[in-house]
Amino acid sequence: MIEEMNHAQPTVSVLLPAYDAVDTLEEAITSILNQTHEALELIAVDDGSTDGTGALLDHLSGLDGRIKPFHIDHAGLIEALNTGIDACSTSYIARFDADDRAHPERLEKQVDFLDANRDITAVASQIRCFPDDQVAEGFRVYESWINSLITPDEIAREIYIESPLVHPTVTIRRESLVDIGGYQDHGWPEDYDLWLRLHTAGHRFAKIPEVLHEWREGDSRLTRTDSRYSVENFIRAKVNYMMEGPLKGRELIIWGAGQMGRRISKHLVRSDARIVAFVDIDEKKVGNTRRGSPIISLDDLPDVFASAQDPCVLASVPSRGARSLIRENLNYLGWVEGREYICVA
Repeated sequence: MIEEMNHAQPTVSVLLPAYDAVDTLEEAITSILNQTHEALELIAVDDGSTDGTGALLDHLSGLDGRIKPFHIDHAGLIEALNTGIDACSTSYIARFDADDRAHPERLEKQVDFLDANRDITAVASQIRCFPDDQVAEGFRVYESWINSLITPDEIAREIYIESPLVHPTVTIRRESLVDIGGYQDHGWPEDYDLWLRLHTAGHRFAKIPEVLHEWREGDSRLTRTDSRYSVENFIRAKVNYMMEGPLKGRELIIWGAGQMGRRISKHLVRSDARIVAFVDIDEKKVGNTRRGSPIISLDDLPDVFASAQDPCVLASVPSRGARSLIRENLNYLGWVEGREYICVA
């Protein structure tokens, strides 16, 4: 139930793009209007919906003046987001989706965190996927991984594995978002692109270690229907920003001559990366070549590393168990993650 009330000047802008979301929109908006942090504005951008979403937004805005609807011709998520950024009047922008649910204290906790931690550009939260009967076991694994990354160092360590922040859980400093160029379309996921651009520029992220967001799972999710969210396009994004950042000018040794190593190396070669060797524990692969570079054993790695120019090992295996073993081996050599080696998947 949405009721008209008098509210203080907003200190956070909730940015909610919506396209044909009439079935879930009111529940999502109600979860925002019921926040303990009441000093908010809800910038709701209707991206040319045809199902009554726009009319519902107009109706709800008449019941609560914090809702500010904007209507645009259908142009896609990125255009809707950038339209919304222009309309946000506060220092903090909290992303939210039209089919999710927010915990009542989400905004209060995130605004307080950003107020107290000026070195953090964006703060997210842990999540719970729902409804249970729509959440596959593999997605529960992803949920567990996302929820395990809390500190800036943990998030930075894993940023080339997968997107470490769930977009609609994030509250970000508006100035930083505008300065970095807002949302951009490079043919890969717009949110992951933003995190990678910010990370490459030296920004830091954190999470509130609480479940403050319920993330709706289903076949209509954009990540399932838009080709930008394919595995191949995620890899393109990772390689692009690694080559702009930590891999720039370095010679590379790729640990993993299997499928993931092949996929990563394909895009690295296209980006003119210098791959001096692959490492693999499979004796059948050792002694062969991959993309013109030798496949070596773990025993040979220290010598090859020592002879390379400003080397970096890319641990490119999809399995978390295998990744943990690789980390143990490389740490045993005295190497530091983020300096001598980086994990990517």
